[in-house]
Amino acid sequence: MTDQARRKLLIAGAGLALAPFGSLARVLEPTPPQTAGPFYPLELPLDDDNDLTRVAGRDGRALGRITDRAGRVRGINGQPLVGHRVEIWQCDANGRYRHPGDPSDAPIDPNFQGHGHSVTDGDGRYRFRTIRPVPYPGRTQHIHMTVLPPEGEPFVTELYVAGEPLNTEDFLYRRLPADRRHLVTTPFESTAGGEAPLFARFELVLGATPTG
Repeated sequence: MTDQARRKLLIAGAGLALAPFGSLARVLEPTPPQTAGPFYPLELPLDDDNDLTRVAGRDGRALGRITDRAGRVRGINGQPLVGHRVEIWQCDANGRYRHPGDPSDAPIDPNFQGHGHSVTDGDGRYRFRTIRPVPYPGRTQHIHMTVLPPEGEPFVTELYVAGEPLNTEDFLYRRLPADRRHLVTTPFESTAGGEAPLFARFELVLGATPTG
């Protein structure tokens, strides 16, 4: 290798070492947005923590299959999004939302909170304890989610259960391109025991994929 070629290689290597991390990171595929639906609570419950399976002032536990849900909120370059409020809401094990507009005549589970929130930590992580979602007429199993950044517009999507036959019949799930459905679908897996026999991990990626 000539001195001139070696000099060019060293200069190129120095440029890579000084390049910003984001320019070298793999761009992640953003989570598809979805509708908030008609049943976002008109008034948030007084007990609005990240454990939806217990309600303050009551001794009972929510009906349904208790599930721990965890994940991260990141930008498209992989950076953790810190201090973002993550909210979830879903129907109870009887298929009822805590909303006056729900037309179902099924009984409401008084021990299910219905809505909860978590705030992402320094690594962008969030966590919930809830129940495995159940279907109701017209919809497959799903959990609504919204992410509210400290500044800017909220991001809304839905989480679906991997392997559920009703997914392919759900009108909102079918609106998603087939090659993007995996971005809002995750398995609910059995755990070794403990208070929550199921676990689901769901990663959220916010931002638009660069074009051009």
